[in-house]
Amino acid sequence: MARKKALSLLAAASALSLGLTACNGADEGEEFQYGYVLPETGDLAFLGPPQISAAEMALAEINDAGGILDTEVPDIEPGDEANDAGQANEAANRLVDQDVNMVLGAAASGMTHAIYDTVTGAGIVQCSGSNTDPDLSTIDDGGFYFRTAPSDLLSAPVLGEQIINDGHTSVAVANRADGYGDGYAEVLVDTAEAEGAEVEFSEGYDPETTDFSSIAGDMEGSGADAYVVIAFEEGVQLLGDLLEAGVDPEQIYVTDGMNDPDLGSSIDEDNPEIVAGITGAAPGADNPDFDTQLEEHDPDLEVFQFAPQVYDCVIATALAAEHAESTDPGEYVDSMTAVTQDGTECTGFSECRDLLADGEEIDYQGASGPIAWDDNGDPTVASIAVFKFDEDTAEHGIEEYVESSTD
Repeated sequence: MARKKALSLLAAASALSLGLTACNGADEGEEFQYGYVLPETGDLAFLGPPQISAAEMALAEINDAGGILDTEVPDIEPGDEANDAGQANEAANRLVDQDVNMVLGAAASGMTHAIYDTVTGAGIVQCSGSNTDPDLSTIDDGGFYFRTAPSDLLSAPVLGEQIINDGHTSVAVANRADGYGDGYAEVLVDTAEAEGAEVEFSEGYDPETTDFSSIAGDMEGSGADAYVVIAFEEGVQLLGDLLEAGVDPEQIYVTDGMNDPDLGSSIDEDNPEIVAGITGAAPGADNPDFDTQLEEHDPDLEVFQFAPQVYDCVIATALAAEHAESTDPGEYVDSMTAVTQDGTECTGFSECRDLLADGEEIDYQGASGPIAWDDNGDPTVASIAVFKFDEDTAEHGIEEYVESSTD
């Protein structure tokens, strides 16, 4: 028995000397494998290309600088969330089985609710660039879930205040009845009432709804002078019904789930200008240099929504691995917050990595702005873009960026 114990200890010591690890290929010098669960299909498919392209651009930047821990990063492992919980979880399980070192996504808050237990329960870091549901701040994720998109607690007040600043005194709100829609609507309504506006109508609807005529009729008949639609692709039908009922586009407000340049064509292919005057708010980044860089990386890209935030997920995770000198999620997770605050400000992987190599603590300044993750993995400061569909082109332009913070 003593001999067996001695041999066991020798084997353990040998394993340690070789730097072998038990989970997710944690050794310095091993590849850091990224995976994503993002919408390649489904009613948020328009958000897939900018997020995927941003991730690929970040990986190219990392590899141009020598990789993570001096090891080239392989191509990202794909997974389609399709805004379908079953399909998203199937993709997440496959990535876990492939021992990825982190998972990007999901894009939709509801899809993250469907997969986070699979991902974070396996001790793998998950980072989303587009989740906004406030309830994700309190999920039981073991500290492995992060997001670079602001919670609706930061973005919904901006839209609410915009409605008041535009001179409206009463609102009607319709939202998809899920974590995203319910959370956004609750904060928006609270903001409107705090600003002195009357909430004449506020109702959630089944995201599978196909006939919105009664909801549109109730909203139009409520007597409100501003109409808010918190939706994904299905909201196109509701907008069409509101416009057909005679609601002025200048009275209509939308959220990031409908931040689509082709919104007008989706409502009326022959008259895309029908959306001219509609205003919206969405997490943004006042960073034209990043937009130019992404356009050069992917010239065919038309939508840029959440691209900076996803880029920041990739770069911040890589920097955390450098900070911890480990690719093991169980080890570098403790460095995620550390690299985004209380150090020397830096941008990009190469600059920040070199500071870490010199023994400095860093404060990564993201393409989407400062991140400064809190204990819940939430950014504590964010930039919200207020956009409006143009009267001549029906394409929307950014009117202003509003900084929102938890302070």
